[in-house]
Amino acid sequence: MDQPWQEGPGAGADHPAQTAGARHAAGGPAPMAGPDLPWPLVRRACVEAALPDAAERLCADLGPGPFALVVLFLSPQADIARLTAGAAQCFGAAPVVGCTTAGEIGPQGYAEGTVVAVALPAADFAAEPLLIEDLGDLNPQALIGRLIRSRQGLARAEPAWDHEFAFLMVDGLSIREDELTSTLASGLGPVPLFGGSAGDGTRFRQTFVLHCGRVLENAAVLAMVRTRCPVRVFNLDHLVPTDRRMVVTGADPRRRIVHRINAEPAAREYARLLGKDPGQLTSFTFAAHPVVVRIGGQHHVRAIQQVLDNGDLVFFSAIDEGLVLTLAEPLNMVRHLEGELAALSAPARPEAILACDCILRRMEAQEKQLSGAVSTLLRRHGVVGFSTYGEQLNAMHVNQTMTGVAIYPPRDPA
Repeated sequence: MDQPWQEGPGAGADHPAQTAGARHAAGGPAPMAGPDLPWPLVRRACVEAALPDAAERLCADLGPGPFALVVLFLSPQADIARLTAGAAQCFGAAPVVGCTTAGEIGPQGYAEGTVVAVALPAADFAAEPLLIEDLGDLNPQALIGRLIRSRQGLARAEPAWDHEFAFLMVDGLSIREDELTSTLASGLGPVPLFGGSAGDGTRFRQTFVLHCGRVLENAAVLAMVRTRCPVRVFNLDHLVPTDRRMVVTGADPRRRIVHRINAEPAAREYARLLGKDPGQLTSFTFAAHPVVVRIGGQHHVRAIQQVLDNGDLVFFSAIDEGLVLTLAEPLNMVRHLEGELAALSAPARPEAILACDCILRRMEAQEKQLSGAVSTLLRRHGVVGFSTYGEQLNAMHVNQTMTGVAIYPPRDPA
């Protein structure tokens, strides 16, 4: 497991400012704070989830506030209720939001069994986290009204700042992401949205979102953010459609279950197209051989979560009868990610990148023994975040992508 690393004086004597500066000069993350260095524009910290004082350590490592927003990405191994309550107390008036993960992305890259914290200082950011409860009973008009009022309120509070984004964290087992993102897009207008579905490792049993001391299921948290820092919301994947297609001929859209493909039992037909035995289908198979649908001239992944004992396939996102699925093949993940992250540094290098990365990308990296190389790239480009059960981009719920926001130094430094 990757070892946690913290920014700020709480990191201890093993991480002196000189070491951080040398790492940044070599292409690593931005220097941490120290006696001779300012605090970073975006604060980041990571501690072991099992520590009884994890919240207090994160608070110390993130440094002095005030903060407009604190975001926590928690391993399911954490004592979630205790950590949430501790964080709400430690950070005082700062709103604390977050979710459970299918793995964390810490300052050293891929990590597990940790809690990653990201804090946005109030000097450069204004934020309002909106709690959306009971995803099974959405009131679209009321939610759209809340979004409009939140955006207008942030604009009145900081009229000189003209950069905005919305960050969504949603219960990854709610099966409501598609409906939710469609509704949110109607109220956000030009504000770009990205987000991720909360995870539960590889267990798929129970996922949570956090909002100001509360731990919730079947809910979502949308953080509306306004800043003086330029931002760029992005989405990337390394998949190329093939000419092998199939049609969903039997499905339960409400539960995202496919019973039949090409009028044959779903798992058996999917395996046949891959030249495999149905008994060979695993999560690694689904990661290496995803299926995509064509929507609006672009291909979007409809990732398979698992195969049931009866041969049905469970998907991570919306599925329906009549849908044409195309098998896709992956490009080299490391080379592709290197090019995409480098593109985010042109013309300026981001101070930080907050990312939601699909669990299937992590699985593929593990299966192909690329986790170390991917972690090196994530560390070098200052990427932090979590592995998800699905990603959101504007009005879309997608799979097997990395979506996020790159945050750049302000053009008018204070």
